[in-house]
Amino acid sequence: MSKPKPTDIEKRISAVGSTVTQSSETLLEVSDLTTYFRSSRGLVRAVDGVSFKLDRGKTLGIVGESGSGKTVLARSIMGLLPRSGLERNGSILFEGTELIDFGPKEMRPYWGAQMSMIFQDPMTSLNPVMKIGNQISESIREHLDVSKQYAKELSEQLLVSVRIPEAARRLDEYPHQLSGGMRQRVCIAVALACGPKLLFADEPTTALDVTVQAQVLDLMATAQNERFMAMILITHDLGVVAGRTDEIVVMYAGRIVERADTKTLFSNMKMPYTEALLKSIPRVDQPSHLRLSTIPGRPPDLVNPPEGCKFAPRCAYAQDRCTQEEPPLREITPGHEYRCWFPVGTPEGAGALANNRAQGTTATGLVFQEPEVATTTRGEG
Repeated sequence: MSKPKPTDIEKRISAVGSTVTQSSETLLEVSDLTTYFRSSRGLVRAVDGVSFKLDRGKTLGIVGESGSGKTVLARSIMGLLPRSGLERNGSILFEGTELIDFGPKEMRPYWGAQMSMIFQDPMTSLNPVMKIGNQISESIREHLDVSKQYAKELSEQLLVSVRIPEAARRLDEYPHQLSGGMRQRVCIAVALACGPKLLFADEPTTALDVTVQAQVLDLMATAQNERFMAMILITHDLGVVAGRTDEIVVMYAGRIVERADTKTLFSNMKMPYTEALLKSIPRVDQPSHLRLSTIPGRPPDLVNPPEGCKFAPRCAYAQDRCTQEEPPLREITPGHEYRCWFPVGTPEGAGALANNRAQGTTATGLVFQEPEVATTTRGEG
């Protein structure tokens, strides 16, 4: 059987991994997944009982601060965590196959071919002493059983598809010879090389300027539509996932604190942490010199987390009950879950917020502060 002609390469890129029927069947189902790390201080509960489903062709956004468990969750699903000192339990069903007990040998056929990841820092995820072309063609030759020449030609077309100019010349360059935006595009090309059914994008635009961020996100969306690929977009910025996801999961202290379809989450959010994340995004309609809203304090110690609600020490709505009882993840409408005793937009939440505002402090001792205009030494002329 003859190898495909170079003129057919671009069609091959779009076709790889797209033989599945374009239906809404479940591709990934995670149930009660826990990922703990043993340390000298005790168990670090990085992921603590996470469950969700993802259908083919859909995009799930996972949002939260650094340390909330987003990246560990993704790496745990892909089996990319070190085996020593790790305790992982629960269920990870990928196309009906249970992956929870798979080791590196069993996962190798899945990496690249079935599921792939765009890592947060392209400079550290790319091999600094390996040419770009070799890094892309490595997985192609491993999974697609093609010749070295064809793999090179396919690698070039992948660089063209991610809009890297002079793609043929870039194949012989090293990562340090490229800009940050181009390195991130190379990472996307590497991840898409074998047409995976599921793509993890871990903070893919963090180190890029705003213009390049939009280009990279648009590029990922185009690749997803062409391949009918499911995607999990991991970020700390609700603005990134606002118009690019079908559903959003908000994580805090290794747990899901709110989950809903994107439109519902932004129009009817219930978890104070979700509201705090949204308020921390600068808005162009805010008055000049208004201080940016921040979330006070820091995420909890995952070895010795506080009793009750894990967000209570930083929450403007916190009451005595929040420090004593941990709220369950409850469903308000089909597909919309949250974990809070005094949810946003409810009489209970409004009463708790008004009470704290009147007292000037929350039940956990957090000082209640109103937004204020920042002082400036620079004239406005």
